[in-house]
Amino acid sequence: MTSTKVAFVVPSCSHYRVKTYELLAERWPQMKFYFFSRGDEWYVMRELGARAGNFPHEYLRSIKMGRWYITPSLVSRIWNYDIYISGISGRFSLPLVYATARLRRKPFILWSGIWHRIQTPFQRLFFPATRHIYRNADAIVTYGTHVEEYLISEGVKPERIFSAKHAIDNEVYARSVSSEELSTLRQRYNISDTHKVLLYVGRLVPEKGLDYLIEAFIQIARSDVILMLVGTGDYEVKLRARLQEHNAINRARFVGYIPPEELPPFYALADVFVLPSITTPQFKEPWGLVVNEAFNQGKPVIATNAVGAAMGGLVQHGINGFIVPERDSAALAKHILLLLDDPQKCVAFGAAGRQRVSLWSNEAMIQAFSNAIEFVHKK
Repeated sequence: MTSTKVAFVVPSCSHYRVKTYELLAERWPQMKFYFFSRGDEWYVMRELGARAGNFPHEYLRSIKMGRWYITPSLVSRIWNYDIYISGISGRFSLPLVYATARLRRKPFILWSGIWHRIQTPFQRLFFPATRHIYRNADAIVTYGTHVEEYLISEGVKPERIFSAKHAIDNEVYARSVSSEELSTLRQRYNISDTHKVLLYVGRLVPEKGLDYLIEAFIQIARSDVILMLVGTGDYEVKLRARLQEHNAINRARFVGYIPPEELPPFYALADVFVLPSITTPQFKEPWGLVVNEAFNQGKPVIATNAVGAAMGGLVQHGINGFIVPERDSAALAKHILLLLDDPQKCVAFGAAGRQRVSLWSNEAMIQAFSNAIEFVHKK
């Protein structure tokens, strides 16, 4: 099995996936990764870019046309492999990798975090082709049980689905944060020891549900609560205007982009982490790895039911956080206050979250891929 040649095709290597791919390459020495973007996909914060690591890989030259990445050399690069793995993202690459596997009569494994029917005109038009790949892939590795349930509803046989625990490098985000680091952050952002900090990390875009978080924050209307928004996006202008309109801008902190390696102190400073994502025609939060990050610092999480990490089992309502209905500012405000007004509950939820996320490791994640590879190899 270690001599099995595996082609793994995804848009790019994010900072989250460097460790994952290194461990996969250790397990499968003949695995090679092919990337066709430079980390400039529409759903990625542009400052993050693309990464590389100690694993066999190649960034292929692509022509970008809107949301299409046309990669002319892809077929020639991947032709002589025994097993093919493709991510769900790739309007050009996915059908091409699938067709290559079928032409060569080799197993095809799909990796997917999609857990609803995307309702853009393009996706509606081509959904029959997507469903064909769902139903005919030799195996599918998913972000979690929420994706598994969706795939079964689309006619995929359960025995071909392998749920992976969608993970980050826990050691990076669980590191101890010193009191000096926290003091520096408080001074930099004018946050006193008596302030309670509500934290969001991610892109500042409508699909993240930030309109509802801002409304919840305005409803809370307490001078001792600070809303800290870490990330970038064009939507910042509208969010600032809304806060200004309600005289709440002085209680908010727009931090901007922070490199991933520098995020642990921000989580450590927070009292509560919130991911208020919503469903749109083209988006439903596949997972939300910022939830993993927050749990690694022992922080309670409030997420909506449009967040994969909530519906995929990482967030446990009433145990390590709360799951609230999407687009419901009142529910957000209520559950934020339940935690901010109960420090003991915050600590207990945070400890439970830290314990829970330890199960979501890169080792557990690559085991699902290995199980899928072994399954298709035996067919």
